[in-house]
Parts: sequence; structure tokens; C-alpha cells
Amino acid sequence: MTSTPTNIAPPSVPREGMRLLKGVSLLVASICALPMLAVAIAALTGGTQTVRHLAETVLPGYAGTTLLLVVLVTAGTFAIGVSAAWLVTMTRFPLVRVLEVALVLPLAFPAYVLAYAYTHILDHPGIVQTTLRSVTGWGPRDYWFPEIRSLGGAALMLILVLYPYVYLLARAAFLQQSGSTFLAARALGSSAWVAFFRVSLPLARPAIAGGVLLAVMETIADFGTVAYFGVQTFATGIYTSWFSLFDRSGAAQLALCLLSFALLLAMLERAQRGGAKYHDPSRRADVMPPVPLRGMHAVTALLVCGLPVVFGALLPIGVLLWMGIGSEQNILSPRYLGFIRNSLTLAGIAAVVTVMAAICVGFFQRLRPGRLSRGAAYVARLGYAVPGGVIAVGLLVPFAAFDNQLDAWMRATFDISTGLLITGSIWLLITAYLVRFLAAALGAYEGGQAMVHANMDAAARSLGETPLGTLRRVHLPILAPSLLTALLIVFVDVMKELPATLIMRPFNYDTLAVQAYRLASDERLNGAAVPSLVIVAVGLLPVILICRQVGRPR
Repeated sequence: MTSTPTNIAPPSVPREGMRLLKGVSLLVASICALPMLAVAIAALTGGTQTVRHLAETVLPGYAGTTLLLVVLVTAGTFAIGVSAAWLVTMTRFPLVRVLEVALVLPLAFPAYVLAYAYTHILDHPGIVQTTLRSVTGWGPRDYWFPEIRSLGGAALMLILVLYPYVYLLARAAFLQQSGSTFLAARALGSSAWVAFFRVSLPLARPAIAGGVLLAVMETIADFGTVAYFGVQTFATGIYTSWFSLFDRSGAAQLALCLLSFALLLAMLERAQRGGAKYHDPSRRADVMPPVPLRGMHAVTALLVCGLPVVFGALLPIGVLLWMGIGSEQNILSPRYLGFIRNSLTLAGIAAVVTVMAAICVGFFQRLRPGRLSRGAAYVARLGYAVPGGVIAVGLLVPFAAFDNQLDAWMRATFDISTGLLITGSIWLLITAYLVRFLAAALGAYEGGQAMVHANMDAAARSLGETPLGTLRRVHLPILAPSLLTALLIVFVDVMKELPATLIMRPFNYDTLAVQAYRLASDERLNGAAVPSLVIVAVGLLPVILICRQVGRPR
């Protein structure tokens, strides 16, 4: 008995279109794999002297600090995200309808922007400590106050902006659960808390684990917050080795350590999850009616859900506006208009290129499911687990070598210097954004693609439509909302991205994120508030769309 291989197109499908789609998908996967391979090769060929020096000096500190930061952020995002999701889904208390939407707002903030705002009010010359000294008459050494520029402060900033990842996925999982399972546990004598921990939480675990993993990946990729607070992690070590010490081998070896750590986390989460799957919402028997809360229970729920919104969004916006009004930065000046133009140009081009790449990879996997297409999609998703600094090093190492070889050959052959054709270009930076954020675009595209039934493809094929024609005339019109969401997500992520932009940007080509980081590094926090506010304002666009989706009635 023989079977037809699934990776061979039927005769009715023009092979030219399939070859083009296959070639583009494999090219995208190769580009995503290039930084990781380049980092590994550069690190392994850099000699053992640098490795021994790093192991004896900074490597244990980098590893310990990064691991502790991950543990703190994991615990914080899990506690806030899961508790808030459960309360707004399963209970009713004052302002619950407002809070279930407002809990998403901190997602618009880069963590380093929160760091600037809270440093301004909590540092020694800030309004909080100044007021404390004026009221009590204490001197600078007469009291203890938590240090915001610390590992704990960095963890708090990251928790406040990353818990919405856990909240969104946990809330979606709780909404999809059947109320009969929870009610059955209660009928068997379990208290509400016991039923939550033994029934609802295990059912939502795959979604919660996915949200926590996203938060962890963002944590190990963060550079702006930890660098500003003086916390020595792998991300700051890569930047210091590359720019301050001019040690390319050391930067590559630190990047390989961070890459290994990120991929290990992803593999551990996948292995631990095992066969767990999301509950199918189409099979739920009923929806459990929300429980109204009264008295102290309602106040507690209001505080649990309201404080993250206050400290993660409302208070930082107020502080940044106050700082920006008192600064000397003119957002309408030609210099700032240049920053805005550069940021919008990079974000716009990167968003379009990334979404187009996601369409090619996702559609190829749909048309030809098999090892090749699944492998291409898997490699394309790996970029989200790779911090921006690692991607920057992984792209600069091979392309800088290519530019130098080409320049040497042109000098020897034609006596012409080509300089850095690729390394100093905007397109290499766009490539870094593509690798970093393709997973987000691919996830949004595949989420919308699930709504396109396979019968639609069969009907289009039976009418003589080519694969690319089916994509253009059938899929894309249906997927327009998902594609718009993907565009906005990538656009805002690029606006906020800092480490890759700092390392790879062309000479004298600064963005709003770079300007905010530069001003904050010079302790000009009032000035840093202005570009930070613009970044937050742009970040609110996709968050508003997400809020509209979250706020729809069940």
C-alpha cells in the first residue's frame, strides 16, 4: 500500500507559485537562524583566553543576577496576572468593567520609561524623599529608604509592564473553561480557593505558562532598565564588551551564554507542559455566573486589580507629563522631528516586511504541511527567544567580515574603497527587527488563519485559482483584522526596541528610544520624559485595540 507524499504539490497547482513561496519561506527561516549560528561560530572560534577571563570575573555575576531577575519577574507577573484575571472573570465588584480593560494599559510602556519616571520621584532628590525629610526634619542619613536603582527596582519595573502578558492569556483561558468543573469541585466540598487551585488553575496552566514565558523572554532581553539602574546582566555585559571594551569575542561569548539560557527556558517550558492543551471552548457546557463581592472582599479585589493600573500606567503618565512640561525639550524642533521621522521610518518598514514574511511562512505551512514547512515556521519563531543584543552581535559579526573582505578586494583590484556597505545600513537593522519580532507577527497571522476553513481553499482551487491567487483573493480579505493587529504590534515593538537599535543603528541616525536612553544616561530625566511620552503614545494604539477586544461582552 502506497501513499502520496504530502510535500508534493498536486498537478493542478502551478509549481512556479509554490516554488516561490517555498523559496521565500526558507530564506526567511535562514535569515532568522543566521544570528544564532554566527554567534555560536564567533564565540567558539574566539579562543579560550577570553572565556577563562569571563568565567573568573564577570560571568558568575551576570548569570546570578540574570537568574534572580527572572525569578522575581516570574513570581510577580504570575501573582498579578493570574489573580487579576481570575477576579475580573469570576467575580463582580465596583469598577470591574473598567479594570478588566485598564489592566492591559501598562503593556504600552517600555520598562525603561517606567524606570525614568519612578527614579524621578523615588530617588534621593525626588519628591517622595524630599517631602519625607521636610515633614520629619530628618537628614539624609537619619532614615532608610528602598533604593530604586537596584535589582529589586528593575524587577518591579519589569513586573509592572509585563504582567499584562499573563493577564491576557489567563483571562482568555478562564473565559473558555466550563463552569461545571468548578461547580462540581464545590459540590464535593471544596472551598472556592481549593477549587481554584485544584481545578481552574491547572486547566489554565498552558496559557499561563505561555504568558510567563513571554514575560521571561522580555526580561532577559531588557537592556534599558537594567543599564540605567546599574544592574549587571548578560544584556549589559554584551553592550559593554562590544562598545566599551571593544572585545568582539567576549561579546559573542556572552551572547552565546544568553542565547543558550533563552533557548533552555523555552525547551524546559515545552517539556514541562508535555501533553497539556488549551481547553476547547466549543465543548464547554456552561459558563459559571460571576460571584458578587461585598464589603472587604470587594475592597480587596478592587485593590488587587486597581493598584497595577495605577502604578503601571496612570502614575507614570502623570509623572512623565510633569517632567516633560518642566524640560527644555521642544518636540516640534527640527532635531526632534528627525528622531520621530527615523523612528516611524524604521517601525513602518520593519512592520510591513515582518508581516509579509509571516504571511509567506504561515501560508506555506498551511498549503504544504510537513517537516520542511514546520521546520521553517519553528526556526522563524526562535527569534522571539533571542534578545536584541544577541541578534545585533549575530548579524554584525558575519556582515562586518563580509564588508571588510569586499573592501579589501576592491582596494586590491580596483583601488576603490567600498566602506561598510551592509553593516552601517538601515536594512541590516530592519533585518534584526525581522528576526526579533517575526514570532509575534506569525502568531497573530496564524490566529486569524484558523478562521479560514479548509473548504475555502478547496473551493478556490476547484475554480482554478492559484495558491497566490487564493492568498490574495480569499485569505487576505478575511485576515485583514489579524494582519492589522500584527502590523501594529510589530510597529510598536520596534518603536520601543533599544539594545539592537543602539548597537546597529547607522551613524548619526538616532531614534526616540535612543534619545530617551541618552538623556537618561546623562541624568537629564526631565528631557528623557519627552521622547518617552511619544513612545508611550504610539504604544497605546495596539493596546487600545486589545482593550476593545478584552472589553467585548462574553
